[in-house]
Amino acid sequence: MSIVVFDPDSTEDVDFKDRMRHPAAADPAGGMWLSDTEPSFIDADALRKGRLAKLRAWMREAGYGGVVLFDPYNQRYATGSRNMFGYFLRNSTRYFFIPTEGPIVLFEYPQSYHVSMVLDTIDEARPSKLVWSSVSGRDDETAGPFADEITELLKKHGGGSMKLGLDRCSHLQALALEKRGCEVRDCQGEILAVRAVKTPEEVKCLQVSMAGAEAAVAAVREAIKPGVSENELFAIMYHEVIRQGGEFIETRLLTSGQRTNPWFNEASGRKIRPGELVALDTDTTGCYGYYSDFSRTFRCGPGKPTPYQKSLYRMAHDQVQHNIGIVKPGMAFREIAEKAWKIPDRFVDQRYTSVMHGVGMHGETPFIAHSMDYETYGRDGIIVPGMVVSVESYIGEKGGREGVKLEDEILITETGTELLSRFPYEDEFLDK
Repeated sequence: MSIVVFDPDSTEDVDFKDRMRHPAAADPAGGMWLSDTEPSFIDADALRKGRLAKLRAWMREAGYGGVVLFDPYNQRYATGSRNMFGYFLRNSTRYFFIPTEGPIVLFEYPQSYHVSMVLDTIDEARPSKLVWSSVSGRDDETAGPFADEITELLKKHGGGSMKLGLDRCSHLQALALEKRGCEVRDCQGEILAVRAVKTPEEVKCLQVSMAGAEAAVAAVREAIKPGVSENELFAIMYHEVIRQGGEFIETRLLTSGQRTNPWFNEASGRKIRPGELVALDTDTTGCYGYYSDFSRTFRCGPGKPTPYQKSLYRMAHDQVQHNIGIVKPGMAFREIAEKAWKIPDRFVDQRYTSVMHGVGMHGETPFIAHSMDYETYGRDGIIVPGMVVSVESYIGEKGGREGVKLEDEILITETGTELLSRFPYEDEFLDK
């Protein structure tokens, strides 16, 4: 009796010729998604190729021969590939080599090559050299073979440039690459700048993602009643995000009553009582990997809001509306900070951390700090068409009983802005 030894690192069973395409992706135009749930009005082929073209245009301009992408968000942006997303957020064992020109090589987790080889943005899959290396305490052993392989690819496909971008990795890998003649650069910030301006197909993805997040918030709003817990409401929101085709929620920012002040408490088992505020932030990686980020504050009935609750809500509403109103294409980040709504003194200490921030596959560039924080957190830049930003407000005074969180997401257009988040505000707080 013969014994067959299976090598989990082998790629001999990977059918690169036929691309291992799923039957649903048999469209010769290459425009199909990897499931049958995506809408036909988004051209998946144009989405993937448009993002990759932007990335490579930046690489050429910056003189890179190639980049190695460990960040799952960057991997998805460049290729459309997703595999065990949450796992690889904390394990840098799956990576891509992307040259400025030439074949894109995926270094994949063993036995999962088939997941991404349906994509025409990936030319080859190889076994990762870094699988389990940290867990096994073998980083010193794996850094050399990793660097050997990447250096060989860079020499072959880098167009003569040995400048190599890394978005994140262990210092051992960077040192090993430099030892072999690579000019290693941290390119995470540069890639985020590339991603800041969205393609038309990305905007469509953001719109669809937002619709799913809005449905989730509507489900929460309907479920608010005395006795329900914050965790129950958060579970309802998460359920609806998944049901709508979303993927996961980055934070647990759903709180009630006294736990709404200060902001950034997380959902708990606390039961909600009549008359209390319930505040949430979506922070959702939704449909097709695109982020949806808006905030709303509700009130648990019966009865009517107190004058104090109304005043908090109106100030938060005024802040968001004012700051949306000042934004124009071509405007400097610092100018936005200087013209932003002036926060009353008693609410300054607990202000939100930014006036607004970028949105794409997660919270991204640009980050526009308050004028008082600009020297600490701010950076120079210009708002340009194609950027998407979330405009923030938190109003709650130090030691106050409650606080209000509101936020809306907007697209920067050639002439102004377009509202992407359309969930209505609460009339009972805004009525005179």
